Amino acid sequence: MRFTKMHGIGNDYIYVDCFNATVERPDQLARMVSDRHFGIGADGLILICPSNKADVQMRMFNADGSESEMCGNGVRCVAKYAFEHGLVKSADGHSHNLQLLQTLFTDAESYREIAVETRRGVLPIGLAIWNDRVEQVCVNMGEPILEPGDIPVNVVGQQVVGVPITVLDQTLIMTCVSMGNPHAVFYCDDAASVDLEQLGPLVEHHAMFPQRVNAHFVQRLRDKEVVMRTWERGSGMTLACGTGASAVCVAGVLASKTGAQILAHLPGGDLNLQWNQQDNCVYMIGTATEVYSGQWPDH
Repeated sequence: MRFTKMHGIGNDYIYVDCFNATVERPDQLARMVSDRHFGIGADGLILICPSNKADVQMRMFNADGSESEMCGNGVRCVAKYAFEHGLVKSADGHSHNLQLLQTLFTDAESYREIAVETRRGVLPIGLAIWNDRVEQVCVNMGEPILEPGDIPVNVVGQQVVGVPITVLDQTLIMTCVSMGNPHAVFYCDDAASVDLEQLGPLVEHHAMFPQRVNAHFVQRLRDKEVVMRTWERGSGMTLACGTGASAVCVAGVLASKTGAQILAHLPGGDLNLQWNQQDNCVYMIGTATEVYSGQWPDH
């Protein structure tokens, strides 16, 4: 099986082009290839598949084999791969994500747009291109989901903002958002000092979250800038989480911590985010990098 390793600011996955290959047990394969000692090493497995709704379909599996609804860093890599490997015929567009790209990166040679089907729905994705290579990707991450039952989180009310949760006899204050997958956001004075290896799995598996949760500890630097660290559901500590950064953008507005447009510093790099009040969608801009390709033996 031919594979390609890619990463979005350090959030690395093994990608398989299912236009030209068949994967019968992706949950099992995800566990094998993700192992950083006995496999290739990654945060999970992503399949790039044909779609009857969009240019391509993305299926994303965590390192533990569980299938997730979306991956913001992963979908940027899918868009880059699909464009550069000729899986789609991209078209010019005039959507908000292209407008954001043109505002932030005025020197790109061209801008294109494709659509990727995910379990979150079909997402329009803008590409900024230099020398026929995709260097920056803007994803319309869709509208945030704020109803507790839809996130899901076992809290009564219309939104989960400033709600206490007890972990290791500590009372943490959280704001919860779903971007197709559930996120709990905790603001703190120093993100680097948080014992993420200890707190992360306890938050992920807390009884308040019937489908588990992604946990993010966020340090506000100023109204438009934050530092964040992530414990990702099913994968553990990761260098970046695109849906998580999108949730942090929304949580900052809900909790009156930041504005609707922020720069998020993650361990693997930076993401630009905007919660656009006109269409209620979150837009995420970041890089996507192809590392290498190889052959995984058939078992």
